Amino acid sequence: MAVALLIVAPSVQAFERSAPPVPAVVGVADRHLDAQYWVQRQPHADRIILDADAIAAQNARLQQQDRSVHDIEQLPTRFSAAQVREWIAPLSAAPTRALFDAQGRTVSAETLASLQDALALDQVSDYTAARYGLVVHRADLRTFPTRLRVFSSQGDTDIDRFQESALFPGTPVVVVHESGDGQWLFVVSRLYAAWVEKRHVALGERETVFGYARKQPALIVTGATVRTVYNPERPGVSELQLDMGVRVPLLSDWPAGKPVNGQHPYTSHVIQLPVRGNDGALTLVPALLPRTADVASEYLPLTPANLLTQSFKFLGERYGWGHSYNTRDCSGFVSEVYRSFGVELPRNTRDQGVSPALNRIAFDENDSHDKRLQALRALQVGDLIYIPGHVMMVIGQENGNTYLIHDTTGITYRSDGGDIVRAPLNSVAVTPLEPLLFNGDKSFVDRIYSIQRIRP
Repeated sequence: MAVALLIVAPSVQAFERSAPPVPAVVGVADRHLDAQYWVQRQPHADRIILDADAIAAQNARLQQQDRSVHDIEQLPTRFSAAQVREWIAPLSAAPTRALFDAQGRTVSAETLASLQDALALDQVSDYTAARYGLVVHRADLRTFPTRLRVFSSQGDTDIDRFQESALFPGTPVVVVHESGDGQWLFVVSRLYAAWVEKRHVALGERETVFGYARKQPALIVTGATVRTVYNPERPGVSELQLDMGVRVPLLSDWPAGKPVNGQHPYTSHVIQLPVRGNDGALTLVPALLPRTADVASEYLPLTPANLLTQSFKFLGERYGWGHSYNTRDCSGFVSEVYRSFGVELPRNTRDQGVSPALNRIAFDENDSHDKRLQALRALQVGDLIYIPGHVMMVIGQENGNTYLIHDTTGITYRSDGGDIVRAPLNSVAVTPLEPLLFNGDKSFVDRIYSIQRIRP
């Protein structure tokens, strides 16, 4: 997840004028918004960066070395009261600053107190048996068991401070607690632990839940999103959104003439999805995914060309803090791109940027501007650049500038006349890096504290 950024850039005079610039985005012309433009500039666009074995080894290191990643299959089958509170209390601590609702009204002390009551921590038993479930619908992860949206300032309703992340259909979770009203579950997933609405989780046997992700054969979603075929018989798997990198079992042995939810399957892939019964129990059912859907039978090869193609599939998508707005934020964006290659990354920038499992270049306040610039010159497509609260993906170099694709709230730059121009992008966008200023007197480059390279 990323903080809202204000980026300032100097005059556009430093950029070539061979093509008209895109309005309000310094240094960007129409050609820069085409993935193939950057692919064609790569001398070895189809070079394998990491093969499947190397990716598996990196994911194993992430599991072993990164404390933000949870090996949920190895969690105990029951939790002490202290363990449950240790999961929940730090995340769901009472807010200490003023918060505002969507109408700009101050969230009252009584409302905030009711959220603490909703945690039901006084109802935690000495020991709680672990329960297991699969997510059945894209579901928000929340700081508190509530849909209440809150904001840091009046009138700015994009960044909901109670929004943590999202989980996707088929994600396994371990349930460790339930809210006081019984409508929310506190779950631990591989990359995040937070509150989720109970209606989005189907509970089942441990072996069924963890076995779902290992079913073969399978399909990998390689589009930004795909949707299952509409059907009136099973609403739970009708027009269900699946995001990039989601893996679903493929029922390749489905009888050719047997209908799926009232439809002949020959124009679609027959996949298997989890649904939640009225009693909350898990069932795995068939569903149809159009053969025209952007999917693959295995994770894509990790190459520069594929990195560019995959990342540009999100170009223009609305910025969504913590995966709100049914989209994603900066760290979610790079995570989903890499997930289509089978590469796992920590969920938030604060963890991604310092993960010991990746090929990292670290900087501190003693490192010079020139040292950072020298590192930038050696970057390759797909390398990730971190400043506090934000991550950007390298897509190429042009005229001495490093170009990036990133999910950002907006930019500010200096016009030819020296005036400050602000542009609220709120989207996955392309920008150059070197000219940017974090504020009026500090170089954006000087805010870089880490570069993570998903390569040897």
